[in-house]
Amino acid sequence: MIKILTDKNFQKEVLENPEPVMVEFGTDWSGACQILAPVLEQLQNDFHGQIKFGRLNIEAHTQTMTTYGIKEIPVLLFFKDGKVVDQIMGMAPRQVIAARLRDLLR
Repeated sequence: MIKILTDKNFQKEVLENPEPVMVEFGTDWSGACQILAPVLEQLQNDFHGQIKFGRLNIEAHTQTMTTYGIKEIPVLLFFKDGKVVDQIMGMAPRQVIAARLRDLLR
């Protein structure tokens, strides 16, 4: 299951996490986010135990959204050692996201 992130738990779950983390910034009503959800679930299974997956609802957690300058959705941010090392803005095919996740493990 993808970890639900909030303004309160973002520091601990993402920035202080020893493993790489991919965070989807989105909303529940976004069609693009709904299309992306099963793809991310599959990828989470593929990378289980290697990369942590999180989701932050930007409507409910505007502080974190503002901190990272999120202006459109969906956005995927890839974190390593508490820092953003890559991002995907908008929709992307499963293969593209998987390649970025593999890069995150290097």
